[in-house]
Amino acid sequence: MLTELRIKNFAIIESLSVPFARGFNVLSGETGAGKSIIVGALGLLLGERASTDLIRTGSDRASVEGVFDVVGREDVARALDERGIEVEEQTVVLKREVAAGGRARAWVNGSPVTAGVLAEIGRLLVNLHGQHEAQTLLDADSQRRILDAFGGATAEAERVREAAGELARVREEMRALAARRAEAERRADYLRHVVKEIEDAKLQAGEDERLEEEARRLEHADELRTLSGGAAGLLESGEDGVLHQLAQLHRTLANLERIDPGLARLNELYDNAFYALEELSRELVEYERAVELDPERLADVQRRRDLIFRLCKKYGPGLAEVIETGRQAREELDLVDSAGIDLKSLEAREAQARERLHESAAALSALRHAASERLSAAVEAVFPDLGMADGRFRAALTPREEPGPTGAEDVEFRVALNVGHDARPLARVASGGELSRVMLALKTILARLDRVPTLVFDEVDAGIGGRVGLMVGETMRRVAEHHQVFAISHLPQLAARAHHHIQVAKGARAGVTTADVRVLAGDDRVREVARLLGGDPESEVSRAHARELLDAAAGAALRTAPSASEPASNGAAPRPAREKRVSGRR
Repeated sequence: MLTELRIKNFAIIESLSVPFARGFNVLSGETGAGKSIIVGALGLLLGERASTDLIRTGSDRASVEGVFDVVGREDVARALDERGIEVEEQTVVLKREVAAGGRARAWVNGSPVTAGVLAEIGRLLVNLHGQHEAQTLLDADSQRRILDAFGGATAEAERVREAAGELARVREEMRALAARRAEAERRADYLRHVVKEIEDAKLQAGEDERLEEEARRLEHADELRTLSGGAAGLLESGEDGVLHQLAQLHRTLANLERIDPGLARLNELYDNAFYALEELSRELVEYERAVELDPERLADVQRRRDLIFRLCKKYGPGLAEVIETGRQAREELDLVDSAGIDLKSLEAREAQARERLHESAAALSALRHAASERLSAAVEAVFPDLGMADGRFRAALTPREEPGPTGAEDVEFRVALNVGHDARPLARVASGGELSRVMLALKTILARLDRVPTLVFDEVDAGIGGRVGLMVGETMRRVAEHHQVFAISHLPQLAARAHHHIQVAKGARAGVTTADVRVLAGDDRVREVARLLGGDPESEVSRAHARELLDAAAGAALRTAPSASEPASNGAAPRPAREKRVSGRR
């Protein structure tokens, strides 16, 4: 639950700390005192668009910080853990800051996050219902999930989603295969030409390099034989040959060793050099004999090189690319013949997947139709308590031509709040007050299903009064048994039924606008309820009327007030009544 909201330099607020407690919290005050600004600050904290217009005049930045007790909220801890954010002492602190330069920043427990991540975490903690909006109940996806949760159909809905996903994957495979086959058929003549031209060439990897080396040898055969023969002659040409002259060198080295045995190493060097030159001579002679003058082979090599050059120019740039082009062309051409078999296999899979989807969707539809009747009746039963005795509610199911990932029907909440009017989609309800009360009716029924611990209602009492106000207050107290509820109200009947009453006031000090908040108890609360009743808060008559209203709510308060000694799923024990005044200047 939300335990504290800290606001700095936001609109007319300089610095404000608003405390919240478990159960039903009401924020009251004169028109223009800053109640809606507080709700706006909370909206900014939950990811709404940041604007420099929100910054208090004369300040360089505005910030909003919310402290949340998340005891027992494993889903919140898991969501934060997935993003590498630690939860300390079962507390989560969200913070949003807007600078005058237009830059907005956000943090969760001191870790910088994007506005999107802040909004995702915020949606797990607070559900904000402003006038003409209801964040999670107006879109079709949320309405469908609510109906499925109410009807115990969540698991069946997941099976439908999985079946639809499998069907979509098989159909995509079929589409891709058919497209490839059609393309192959369109290109068949060209592909056959490519395959024939490349396969007939019987190309081998690296062949171009080997042919280039062979052509060079054949083109220079005369020169190679002359050079190799001349080099061999230098080594072995009679008494003038190098090897013959080395014999004299050997005798000289032998005489040196005879005189100085330490020069034996020189003879070893000589032996190595002589044998190496001798081997060189033999290699040159063999090479000279191996070089052939073969004009026919040279012509064959040139023709082969010309063929490879032409193929590389068409399908290259290199021989490896030509070979790969041939392989791909053959594969694509084979597809023309093999695709039919593959398509038949996919069609069988598609039929099985379609059958599974229809079976799952039919089971889901049955659960939804039953849940629709029960939810519609339950919500309509609450309408009279909210001053909408003629109201009708329907969780309408519109069949689709084919089931999809969300089932075989669209889910839409529809309401008709006046006699003689047709039911319209919930999102098109014109009156902000009526919309808030419809939201409240849904929350009353769905309180145990909704995991969001804090519900905020702005202008829920618009256009109502008298006994209807009392009934709305009682309804909100019932919702507060399972959630922390926070409402902005001008209605004394509703304010009197709150567990926790906060007053917002605006004033001027030395020409500077200020905004204060106080937690009301005792006589202070009596005076504020008297003011809301329209009387003089200092008049004994008005105060007596206020006490009567508070006393009438006391019985309900004892029955529905959250127990401080028993833990609840949405927060900690209530705070003791106290007063707190913090000024904000503009």
